[in-house]
Amino acid sequence: MRSRALVGLVLTVVLSGCPKKKDDGESLTLAEAQQAVEESTLSSQAESLQAASVEITTSFTIGQAVQSAAQEIRDFVASQLPCAEITLADATLTVSYGAKAGSCTYKGHTFSGSHSIRVDKNEQAQVLVHHEWTDLSNGRVKLNGTADVTWDFQAKSRQVVHSVQWTRVLDGFTVTGEGDRTQTPLAGGVLEGIQVDGTRSWTSPRGAWDLTIDGVQMRWIDPVPQAGSYTLLTPKNKQLKLSFQRVDEDTIKVIVENGKRAFAFDVSKIGSVQPES
Repeated sequence: MRSRALVGLVLTVVLSGCPKKKDDGESLTLAEAQQAVEESTLSSQAESLQAASVEITTSFTIGQAVQSAAQEIRDFVASQLPCAEITLADATLTVSYGAKAGSCTYKGHTFSGSHSIRVDKNEQAQVLVHHEWTDLSNGRVKLNGTADVTWDFQAKSRQVVHSVQWTRVLDGFTVTGEGDRTQTPLAGGVLEGIQVDGTRSWTSPRGAWDLTIDGVQMRWIDPVPQAGSYTLLTPKNKQLKLSFQRVDEDTIKVIVENGKRAFAFDVSKIGSVQPES
C-alpha cells in the first residue's frame, strides 16, 4: 500500500513538472508574422487590381435595357483606355487590353490580358454585372477567374463575390481563393479609393488562409490598406490581427499581433515587406 502511494506521488511530481505546451500567443514568431503579411499583401494587391477592373465598368445609365448599359460601358472603356480592343454581343463585352496603341492605365494600374463583362440586370433598385478575367495583369499580379457584382444604390455600396486565382508575377507564386466583400467609397469619394468589409479565403503553397476584413481603407495605388484591420486565420490555426497605418506616401506600417506578441513591418508601394528596425 505504501509503495503504491509512493509511486502515485512520484507520478504526480513528474507530471506536474512537465512544461506546458505554449499557446499561440507565446509561439508566434517573426517568420510567421512576416509570412502572414506577405500572404495578406498579395491578397490585397489582387483585390486592388480586381476593384480597379470593376470600377472602369461602372459608367452607365441605371434603369435602361441591359444591352444599352453594355454599350455605354463599351464607350466609357474606349474613352479611358485607347489601348483596348472591345467587342460587344448583346449585353456582353469582351475587352482585350494592349491590343491597340495608346494608354492602358486606369486608377494607377496598367492593364494587360482580357476582361469579359456581362450586364445581367439593370434596374433602379439593383444592378447585377458578371465579370470574367483571363490573365488580367498590372505587371505585379495576374488574375484569372470570375466575380458577380451587385449594386445597392440606396446603400451606395456594391457587393463583390469572387472565385479567382491570382499569381505574383515576380516569382509565379500562385493562390486560389474566393470571397464576399462590400465596397463603399472613401470620404473623399471613389476617386480616392474604397472601404472594404467582408471575407476572403485562399489556398497557397503554404496552406489555407481565412481573412475577415473590417473597415479597411484602400487607395487604388497602394498594395495594402492605409487604415482598418484584418483578422487572419493561418494554416497553423493561429488567429492574428493585422492593423494598418500610413507612414508616408510610399510606405504603410502593418502591425501583426495575437494578444501577447506583436511585430511591425513596412510595406512599400511596390509590395515589398520588411521588418521594422
